[in-house]
Amino acid sequence: MSNQQTASTGKLSQILNLLKQALKGEDLDFTQGSIRKAVLLLAIPMMLEMAMESVFALVDLYFVGHLHNSSHAIQTVGLTESVLTIIYSLAIGMSMAATAVVARRIGEKNPEAAAKAGVQAIIVAVAVNVVISILGVIYASDILLLMGASAETAVQGTPFARIMMGGSVIIVLLFLINGIFRGAGNAAIAMKSLWIANIANIILCPVLINGFGPIPAFGLTGAAIATTIGRGIGVCYQVYHLVSGKSLLKLHLSYFKPHFEQIKALLKIATPGIFQFIIASCSWIFLAQLVATTGGDHGSAGYQTALRLMMFFMLPAWGMSNAAATLVGQNLGAKSLDRAEQSVMKTAKYIVIYMIAVMAFTFIGGYYFISFFTNDKLVQEVALHALQIMSLGYIFYGIGMVLISTFNGAGDTWTPTWVNLFGFWLFQIPLAFLLAKHFEMGPTGVFIAIPVAETGIAIAGYILFKKGKWKTIKV
Repeated sequence: MSNQQTASTGKLSQILNLLKQALKGEDLDFTQGSIRKAVLLLAIPMMLEMAMESVFALVDLYFVGHLHNSSHAIQTVGLTESVLTIIYSLAIGMSMAATAVVARRIGEKNPEAAAKAGVQAIIVAVAVNVVISILGVIYASDILLLMGASAETAVQGTPFARIMMGGSVIIVLLFLINGIFRGAGNAAIAMKSLWIANIANIILCPVLINGFGPIPAFGLTGAAIATTIGRGIGVCYQVYHLVSGKSLLKLHLSYFKPHFEQIKALLKIATPGIFQFIIASCSWIFLAQLVATTGGDHGSAGYQTALRLMMFFMLPAWGMSNAAATLVGQNLGAKSLDRAEQSVMKTAKYIVIYMIAVMAFTFIGGYYFISFFTNDKLVQEVALHALQIMSLGYIFYGIGMVLISTFNGAGDTWTPTWVNLFGFWLFQIPLAFLLAKHFEMGPTGVFIAIPVAETGIAIAGYILFKKGKWKTIKV
C-alpha cells in the first residue's frame, strides 16, 4: 500500500473515530486540547439535535399538507408555531442562562454547583409556563384570529392550537434540560432525546391524523396530540439521565428547594435572553400577520411552508453555533480567554462552509422540497418565491448565530438583546411594512426584508464581538 493510501485510510479512521466519540456522549474537558476537535465533538450532536427539532414541524407539515383543504391546516400549523415561538423564547432564554452558568461552573471544575443551577432554572421555567399554558388553552381561537387567520381556519384550527399551547410546558422542559446538558459538554444526550421524541412523533402522526384500526382519524388535531406525546417521551429520557447519576451532573432531591440567590443570578442572565428571543419572535409574528393580510390564505400557507423548510436547514446551523456558547462558557470559567475567542472563529468558519452548501442545495432542489410538503399549486408558487429570496442571506444568518451564541455563552445576554431590538423592530419590521404596503409589493416585500435585516445583524454582531466586552462578564 502506498504512503498516500495509508494517509487517506488513517484520515478516514480519524474522522470515523471522531464521529463515534461525538455521537456516543461522554463527559469531556473542552478547556484543553485541540480546539478543532472540541468544536466538532460539540457541533456534530448539536447540529443533529437541532435538525431533529425542525423535523417536528416538517412531519406535521407533511401530513397536514395532504389533508383535504390543506391551506387551512398549513396556515393553522404555521400561525400556531409563530405564537409558540414566544414560549420558545422563554425556554431558549432560560436554557441560555442554564448553559452559560452550567458551562462556567464546569469550567471551574465544580459539577455540584452546575447541577444546582440547572435545577433552579427548571423550577423557574415550569412555574412561569404553567400560567402561559392555561391562557393559551383559554384564548386559542382568539389568538389565531389575531394572527390574521380567516374565521374558517380559526374554527378548524382551535383544537390543534389548544393542545399545542396546553402542552407547551413540555417544549420548555425539552429545550431547557438540553441546555443544561449542553452546558455540561454532553451534547449527545440532548441529541438523543430529540431523536427519541421525533421517532415517536413520526410513528404517531399518520396514525392519529389518518386513523388506524380502532384508532379514529383526528385530522389536524392528531398532529398536535402526536407532537405533544413525542416531546413528552423525549423529556422522560432527559429526566432519566439527570436522576440516574451516570452523567457528570447528578441531581439530588434537596436541589429542588428554591434557592433565591441562584434564581436571581439566573434571571439576571435569562431575562434579557428571553427579551432577546421575544423581540425576534414578535418580529416573525408581525411578518406572518403581514403576509396573511397582503397575500391571503395561499400567500400565508406558502410563506409558512418556505419558513419551515428554511428553519429545517437553519436549525442545524444554530446547533453548530451552540457549540460556541459551550466552549466560550467553559473556557472563560477556566480563564482561557484566547482559547474562547479562537473557538468562536473556528466555529464561524465551519458554519460558513455549511451555509454555502445549504444555499446551493436550496436553489437546486427548492421546488422538489416544497412539492413534497404540499400539492396545492398556488401554495407551491408562493413558497418557492419566498424560499429563493430568503435563502440569499444564509451565510450572514450563520455568522450572526455564532456571534449571538458567543455573547449568550459568556453570559452577556444584553448585547444581543440590543442588536435584536435595533435589527428586528427598528429595521426589519418598518422595512417589511414599507415594501409590502407602501410600495405595494405584498408578501415579496416581506421576503426581501428578512435577509437584508439578518445581514445588518451579523455586521453589528461582528463589530461588538471584536470590542471584547463579552470576555469580562461574571456569572
